[in-house]
Amino acid sequence: MSDTTAATAPAPARAGGLTDRLRTPRTYAVLLGSLVLLALPFYVDRFWLQAGLFAMVAAIGAIGLNMLTGATGQLSMGHAFFLAVGAYGYCVLAGESSTENGHTLTGLGLPSWLAAILAVLLAGAAGGIFSPIAGRLRGAYLGIATLALIFIGQHVLFNAGSLTGGYNGRAVPPLSLFGFTFDDTELVVAAVPFGASEKLWYAGLLALLLSALFARGVLRGRPGRAMNAIRDHRIAAGVMGVPVARYRAGVFVLSSMYAGLAGVLLALVFQRTVPEYFGMILSLEYLAMIVIGGLGSVAGAVIGAAFVSLLPQVFTHYSDSLPLVSAPGTGGLAPGEASRYLYGAAVVAVVLFLPGGLARLGADRAKKPAAPKKPAVPRQPAPPERSAAPNQPATPKNPGEKS
Repeated sequence: MSDTTAATAPAPARAGGLTDRLRTPRTYAVLLGSLVLLALPFYVDRFWLQAGLFAMVAAIGAIGLNMLTGATGQLSMGHAFFLAVGAYGYCVLAGESSTENGHTLTGLGLPSWLAAILAVLLAGAAGGIFSPIAGRLRGAYLGIATLALIFIGQHVLFNAGSLTGGYNGRAVPPLSLFGFTFDDTELVVAAVPFGASEKLWYAGLLALLLSALFARGVLRGRPGRAMNAIRDHRIAAGVMGVPVARYRAGVFVLSSMYAGLAGVLLALVFQRTVPEYFGMILSLEYLAMIVIGGLGSVAGAVIGAAFVSLLPQVFTHYSDSLPLVSAPGTGGLAPGEASRYLYGAAVVAVVLFLPGGLARLGADRAKKPAAPKKPAVPRQPAPPERSAAPNQPATPKNPGEKS
């Protein structure tokens, strides 16, 4: 008999909508962190604001380097050079011609907001000049080639006194945007005086947010897949139609522009540019940031930048309380040296035991699938007892009775 009324299986549950996806612990953590960052200028002192600004600046530069080194596999040792181009480019474009420390400084006197944009483009142009080399070299060869940029940059910064101010550097003009000047002129908000650090805090947050969102879109889109293909297997990427040299050159220019933006913000935070800062140590610190945080990840760049940039600040602030660390100039282990030892050890530990970096530590735990539950097995009825085994005669009731 055919069964025309077969039972239909229940429809599978629909995936959660946008509201369900937003109601996650990660979303709540992001919202809470955003509120805390927005409220910090009202409650913390200037030291911690400047430390946070240094972390934001480092995060922007690290995001650019991570797209080049982490996502595309191009080693760059000259990231500090492009930070210097952005910082000094802003000073020359926005500053006025003057005489300082025996040097006649050149300045174009452009509006500071326009000078900031042009300084970022200038850093991108410097990367574009070097991009043909970046498009054809890879690995250690590109690292050695970009290392030459550091030596060239240091020579220019120390000797081009009319542009850079020589060894003593030059003052940084404050940023003005929509009639709002980011200087030490006090602005009282909710009975809290806002100085340069408080004002720049929100500008740095906005710049970091836009930089992270743009980089996240690039890495998750078609360009990001092409960059990962070039990193993992260059020849296979070329066979699939990816223009390898063009992508390498383009990512190098983009990374240079990120470094230029970081250089502009760094100059605004320091309020004075010094050539000695933009040296080999700064480039190595940026490489440490992306390795510790996680290669090829925007979140990893931010985490690594916060770790590397905040460590010397914390050691300096608490040098009297920390063991084996003394204040600078007292003859003991300086906070800067102690921090370099610590994040040097962190680089070794991450390479050996956590190749994905600190950003992957929480992501792996969040993505770890739960053990599937075993389905309930219905209880089978017990089989009926049989009186005798098959093919055996039944036992008679009485011994004398014949079957």
